[in-house]
Amino acid sequence: METIIYHNARCSKSRECLNILESKRDDVVIRNYLKEPPDYAEIEGLLKMLKLSPLEVIRHNENIFKENYAGKNLTDREWIEAIVENPILLERPIVVKDGKAVIGRPPSRVVEIL
Repeated sequence: METIIYHNARCSKSRECLNILESKRDDVVIRNYLKEPPDYAEIEGLLKMLKLSPLEVIRHNENIFKENYAGKNLTDREWIEAIVENPILLERPIVVKDGKAVIGRPPSRVVEIL
């Protein structure tokens, strides 16, 4: 079964996770989520696999978060919509395999689902 990595090549943690996956000779599908943003249903699925709330997968240090969302009390639906509109807000990397997902921070966490 393939492993999917929601990847941003500019992110050192994402690159480290990809290196770990490739060293395990796993069949890796690289999903550049900034160029191919996930839709609402896909994000919902990721959240279920991660067992996290939308707010827990948002990058709070991104300028777009600070400028548009900091201090706001949004519903889960509104947070997911914010991620759909601004995929840079999605924490990275996320690795998915066999119906399970993990955020690769630290990168060594990806071995948990391999």
